[in-house]
Amino acid sequence: MTDRTPGIDPKLLEILVCPLTKGPLTYDAAAQELISEKAQLAYPIRDGIPIMLPAEARPLSETADAPKGA
Repeated sequence: MTDRTPGIDPKLLEILVCPLTKGPLTYDAAAQELISEKAQLAYPIRDGIPIMLPAEARPLSETADAPKGA
């Protein structure tokens, strides 16, 4: 058994910044997202790879259980 869990390498998290604000990101392990509080965006992590494209990001005002367009 290892201590590694699926997610993002902590060293990578130290160097990644929001592409829009250049501000820091926080890791949300449950949602598999990198959160930019300043931009109010959540960037998805797919297969351990952060998708740092604003077009792929989810606005933080969207909740996971709210239907889109509602």
